[in-house]
Amino acid sequence: MAVGDLETRVKVGSEQTRLVVLRGNSASGKSTVAATIRERFGRGLALVGQDNLRRVVLRERDRPGAANIGLIDTVARYSLDAGYHVVVEGILHANHYGPMLTRLRSDHRGPTHGYYLDIPLQETLARHATKPQADEYGERELRDWYRPLDLLPDGVETVIGADSALGVTVDRIMLDTGLARLPAHE
Repeated sequence: MAVGDLETRVKVGSEQTRLVVLRGNSASGKSTVAATIRERFGRGLALVGQDNLRRVVLRERDRPGAANIGLIDTVARYSLDAGYHVVVEGILHANHYGPMLTRLRSDHRGPTHGYYLDIPLQETLARHATKPQADEYGERELRDWYRPLDLLPDGVETVIGADSALGVTVDRIMLDTGLARLPAHE
């Protein structure tokens, strides 16, 4: 048995906690959607952002088997066990993060919902140009990173297209997951 196999078999969270996985290509709006969900919900919702853990905390490149994959899993599990609802958001390429997300989904006792923000490459490039980090990386990197419909197996994600406005997307996720009906923590 590999290190970590035992802990990933342990059930996490409760029947009341919600786990939301929000994926998509760069500049698809994941971070904005996740932040708006958290703002609307209030206290008691943990935001587990791939960029924060991978780029800021670890300063790591995105590659198979990288340390951030386990860190994302650990932070999500810890938060669920502490009674927080959790939104895991990031590009989270299926080939690198899929096995971890599948185990997390399987181990969560409460409802789990997955969403994939499907934004065409041309829209991704246009949106990136308006971001604060637009000078850090450009079109070449975005084209290399772009994966059209990089969905997880077994149809576990709802695809949301570029035509869905921010408010509509957030409303949909809040209603689908039940977060719209749950109270924030004090």
